[in-house]
Amino acid sequence: MREDIFGQQILSEDDICNFYMSNPDKVIKMCLTDKVIQNISTIEFVQYPNIVPYTEPCVSLQEFDKNQQQKWFMPKEYHTMDIALYVLNKCKTEAELQRAGEELFLYQERGLFPLLQYLKYLVDTMKANNIVWGVGRGSSVASYVLFLLEVHRINSLYYDLSIDEFLK
Repeated sequence: MREDIFGQQILSEDDICNFYMSNPDKVIKMCLTDKVIQNISTIEFVQYPNIVPYTEPCVSLQEFDKNQQQKWFMPKEYHTMDIALYVLNKCKTEAELQRAGEELFLYQERGLFPLLQYLKYLVDTMKANNIVWGVGRGSSVASYVLFLLEVHRINSLYYDLSIDEFLK
């Protein structure tokens, strides 16, 4: 079984046979149109409402992401928060302001402010519930804005990490 770019499961003929063999008491009615099955669009599953036939996505990956982001649970105070002002207010020096400003421009250019708002909510929720998260890993530590939001604990200015490492 594999998944498409949207996370929908794509069942092969072997997957369906294995499923049927492991659940012989359940009834599956199938009408297969092709011998080689890549996209199964004419399968009717009986008694399995959580299994649906694969359909080709009708939206772009960008539209899918935007639709899913709108479904994130986030309290209104975070949704309406001016995340840029919050981040800039956390800066103490001119160098910090410069770096945070450059990064915020790049985040805004890519339409990622809702993500920053959500990350702020996530960090606050983890703090409130005494949940421990990692120090930081991968290219995310190159983002000074994420450091200010406390997503990670690596000061990219101190270690002179380029934001280009994060945005690759």
